[in-house]
Amino acid sequence: MKEISGGVVAAKGFKANGIHSGLRKQKERKDLALIVSETLCTTASVYTTNLVKGAPIHVTKKHSLDGHAQAIVCNSGNANTCNADGIEKAEAMCEAVAKETGIAVDNVLIGSTGVIGQVLDITPVQKHMKDLVAGLSNEASASDLAWQAISTTDTKKKEIALEFEVDGKVCHIGGICKGSGMIKPNMATMLCFITTDCAISSAMLQKALSNVIVDTFNMVSVDGDTSTNDTVTILANGLAGNKEITCEGKEYDEFYKALLAIATMLCKAIAKDGEGATKLLIVEVLNAKTMEDARIVAKSVVMSSLLKAAMFGADANWGRVLCAIGYSQANVDITKVDVEFESKKGILPVCKDGAGIPFSEEKAKEILLEDEITIRCNLNDGNNNSQAFGCDLTYDYVKINGDYRS
Repeated sequence: MKEISGGVVAAKGFKANGIHSGLRKQKERKDLALIVSETLCTTASVYTTNLVKGAPIHVTKKHSLDGHAQAIVCNSGNANTCNADGIEKAEAMCEAVAKETGIAVDNVLIGSTGVIGQVLDITPVQKHMKDLVAGLSNEASASDLAWQAISTTDTKKKEIALEFEVDGKVCHIGGICKGSGMIKPNMATMLCFITTDCAISSAMLQKALSNVIVDTFNMVSVDGDTSTNDTVTILANGLAGNKEITCEGKEYDEFYKALLAIATMLCKAIAKDGEGATKLLIVEVLNAKTMEDARIVAKSVVMSSLLKAAMFGADANWGRVLCAIGYSQANVDITKVDVEFESKKGILPVCKDGAGIPFSEEKAKEILLEDEITIRCNLNDGNNNSQAFGCDLTYDYVKINGDYRS
């Protein structure tokens, strides 16, 4: 398995584009994206657990009931959520794609992101759909255009592609995602679109995606808020030519590893680009009694506002780690817990058997001033490991969200 360029167009048979249609006020900001496969794909999705769900989720669920799709359209600037005509507008966007591409409307999936509760003006989408379709390309730059069109407060591109082998055939998988705020480890935490030319049944695709989610997108936190439109969708067109994966086994495992790698890399990109963030935090939990305990502890630590603030200040306040473990409600023996901080500057043990140990404050500051920090919690009570991804909490987070609608 190796990293390649191309994002969502790295896989055979996929094209993409992104344009400014007028949904956003700023003309320099793209706001409408399209990803299309030249053939029908199997598909799978996972959605937000928020009871308030955007109209695009309802439409995507409906259009993918048979496990197949061929295109994904997505807009930014308006979430199309909590609107009386939301589903009607979402369907109209899919119809606009169908009209210009010839793809059946039921094979068009949709995503939207932006402000909640504002009525979506569908006119710019319909007016510029022909331009969006005309610009579809399989050049690597097309994936970047699509990413720009789905991003909101993102400041860094979140795109990745990998090459791997299944059944003796070279396969490709690529993805783009947006997300830097309203990010909580409670699926799906953002919008993410993944494409692959590996042949895999919709049932196995859903199984793989649902399982990958548990240890990746469910383990990301920026601010503890779960959005209303969060969706991860994958399309698989089978053009790599491998025998279709229809059950578990070696071929499924190879695909799963590639999907897990893609998801993990995108999760790290989201966490590192958290609104106002200056540091990526990776919480590693080792040797928990059960996998559930490992995940609970990792989530609790990565979501601690006090710890996030300490990391912003490069303060080795390890007591905040123990505190978060203690209120996590996981089955943990605190008297066995060891904690250490790590970055490119080295490793700093700060806690042994639930109690503090001497360390150099100067060394701690040097380690914690780096932009990627691992907080390692060894529970010494089993053999289950997990990790969560987050970021520090800075002054800019409040500034960004204080005037988000403007």
